[in-house]
Amino acid sequence: MKRIALFCFFVIAFAKAYTQEISPQTNRVDIQSIRAIITPQFDTKSIDGQIWVSFEPSENVTEVRLDAKNMSVVDSSGIATVIAEKDHIVFKGDFNATKKYTVQFTYKATPKQTLYFVNANNKDQIWTQGQGKYTSHWLPSIDDMNDKIEFDLSVIAPSQYEVIANGKMIEKEPLGQSTVWSYNMEQPMSSYLVALSIGEYKKTTFKATSGVPLAFYYYPKDSLKAEPTYRYSKQIFDFYEKEIGVPYPWQNYKQVPVKDFLYAGMENTGTTIFSDSFVVDSIGFTDRNYVNVNAHELAHQWFGDLVTETMSDHHWLHEGFATYYALLAEREIFGDDYFYYKLYESAEQLRELSDKGKGQKLVAAGGSSLTYYQKGAWALHALREKVGESAFAKAVKTYLEKYQYKNVTTDDFMAEVETAYGQDLVNYQKKWLYQSAFQASEALELLKKSSFMRSYFELQALRPIAFKDKYKEIGDILKLPNDYLGQEAVYQLAGSKLQLSIGFYKQAFASKNVLVRQAIATSVEQIPEPLVYQFESFLNDPSYVTREQAFLKLWLYYRAKNDLKKQKTLLDKMDTQFGFADGNMRALWLTLSLATQEYKGNQAGARYDELVSYTGPEYPFQLRENAFQYLLQIQSFDRISLKNLVEGCTHHTWRFRENSRNLLNELLKEERIKEIMQSVKPLLNEKELAYLARIKA
Repeated sequence: MKRIALFCFFVIAFAKAYTQEISPQTNRVDIQSIRAIITPQFDTKSIDGQIWVSFEPSENVTEVRLDAKNMSVVDSSGIATVIAEKDHIVFKGDFNATKKYTVQFTYKATPKQTLYFVNANNKDQIWTQGQGKYTSHWLPSIDDMNDKIEFDLSVIAPSQYEVIANGKMIEKEPLGQSTVWSYNMEQPMSSYLVALSIGEYKKTTFKATSGVPLAFYYYPKDSLKAEPTYRYSKQIFDFYEKEIGVPYPWQNYKQVPVKDFLYAGMENTGTTIFSDSFVVDSIGFTDRNYVNVNAHELAHQWFGDLVTETMSDHHWLHEGFATYYALLAEREIFGDDYFYYKLYESAEQLRELSDKGKGQKLVAAGGSSLTYYQKGAWALHALREKVGESAFAKAVKTYLEKYQYKNVTTDDFMAEVETAYGQDLVNYQKKWLYQSAFQASEALELLKKSSFMRSYFELQALRPIAFKDKYKEIGDILKLPNDYLGQEAVYQLAGSKLQLSIGFYKQAFASKNVLVRQAIATSVEQIPEPLVYQFESFLNDPSYVTREQAFLKLWLYYRAKNDLKKQKTLLDKMDTQFGFADGNMRALWLTLSLATQEYKGNQAGARYDELVSYTGPEYPFQLRENAFQYLLQIQSFDRISLKNLVEGCTHHTWRFRENSRNLLNELLKEERIKEIMQSVKPLLNEKELAYLARIKA
């Protein structure tokens, strides 16, 4: 089997669903194009904009409204009076049916969300995340996704930065110490898909087999990580054009990593923005690669961007399709076993939720990520198996071509499938689309079409059996070159008597299968003496998960043996490794080095300062979280780290914000921390002080 990734966000990976209804204005006024010149003001974290809005009413109207959150109109000219309200910018005038109008105005916005000013390695970075209906926080637009608009953006930014936006860059002109970047879109899209990213980047470029230009951006310091990060990208793109049967619908395709992104990725039209936590080297690729998110967001260029839901009841038409086609793409790369195992994993999640009475209908508003993504993917897999690959492919192609640049419902898609299949699919729709319960029995039968899954289920059935009674079966499995069967066999060794299992552990070690070895590293809680040598070999495995587990467990083993010399030798060996973007290896090394008696004592202060520095806002929140947790373990929070923790409590990324708040609440139970906090307050900004006041700290 080819090397695969274990790391997938599945439930929390992608932007969440939202509730949306069709705006009454959409039926009366067609906003056709928006052209804007955007100037970000880094010092005030605001936007100065000049905008031209072209629209055509279908009936006589005296008012046209753009969604615009807390913006001010600086100046306007032309055919309308332009007024700023709390949530809108309003054009007042006499607008006649079927006549085209263009209104121009300048505005200022200080977005509280959607467009973020970020400190990335002490460099400015800006990125947007408008999922659903939020672009109106920085760009006057239409929150209703049923009004598709052609957007052309020009952006004025300091010349040291790259500017990436939707469409084709048609011009790049110097303007003093700044540069004007002009991008053109040829086709309309929903406003939530408008994207902007500004920062210090380099890029690598390719062309798809069809000739579509592909650009993959990376930070200059990450030049050696560009290949493993974007590995298989062109292959995925070419696979989709062939599998879907509809040419890629936009002028080009760009991918841009950003710091502290809200989710794993976002499928802006022609321009995917994704979390830089997926930027990995070749070792990190084993555990946390970008392939699944990469394939998911690219699939959205057809399913969501080209053809868009009318409202959130049909959100599975975006997420279910993107999830399923990502699996099909990964099947091409990693093979059938990977494909079926990932389907099995999601089926288990869905079955468990359903058994608890918490299942959800697929076609309904307010569904969870698990429902729209995984149940949606399963519904498509069941449908493809029922109607056959040929009819399914024909239906998908017809659906995309018929509704391109338009909005759809589930009925629109199912009508195309029924036509291609030649029969009605009422029973299928009742079970898979409109029942809350997950169809676990049918899913199981579909999984059993894989001989690998049949073998896996047979192995799984051995879990409750005493080890001595499955001795031969475990031994036979460990001889097979299969990641998943080997891992399951290793997990079943846990808890068995060492004299019975030691030979199998050594057999698994000797297999040189990276993921089987990883299973040993993660499942063995305390290293038994006969396996110390084998665990030491883990320190060189091409997996940061394996290395981290082995490093920590070996350090604990040597400490329990009072072998200070071995502890120091281990620390010397692991000194230079950083690990993932979250610094899993480095943060652990710093902590263990500080906890090791007499280890380079003259450098202890510098090592502590380095660990504290990783709590700072210039670093990714994932690294900051690791640093905070290790400082907690060694009970060494100081003035600087507490200041950074308070900053985390007001951070724009909700997961990090909530974790920071929970940690601060725990720390404030200590009198020592309360005393230090008084000296921290003069260092805080107004927002941070307001948060402390709310929690009475």
